[in-house]
Amino acid sequence: MSADLELQKAIFARLASDEALAALVGARIHDNPPGDVAHPYLTLGESETRDWPAGMEHRLALHCFTRGGGRAEAKTILEAVRLALHDAALALETHSLVNLRFLDVQTRREPDGLTWRGTIRLRAVTEEG
Repeated sequence: MSADLELQKAIFARLASDEALAALVGARIHDNPPGDVAHPYLTLGESETRDWPAGMEHRLALHCFTRGGGRAEAKTILEAVRLALHDAALALETHSLVNLRFLDVQTRREPDGLTWRGTIRLRAVTEEG
């Protein structure tokens, strides 16, 4: 399995088991959210992988979507994600996670005027073995 997919699985597992995040979004953490998903929820977003000395560099994004709680709710969810993942020691199947670091957060109102999207970006480095 690729390091990128192993990292995605480990991140999903960590987020799904995080009690603070569950208090905010419940079990609504999705790779591909269903069309009728309730707000707020979290999705796995874009990812990029490139060669890195002795391994691979991964840049990834997660998105939260909220309505009733607005920007403040989005920021609260993103902070829970940051706390769950920044410097986390995640176990991968056939690769090793060297580090996982927070990069930045962005929030914005979606064109529908009701929904807020929050994005958190992270950077990870993995090595084989």
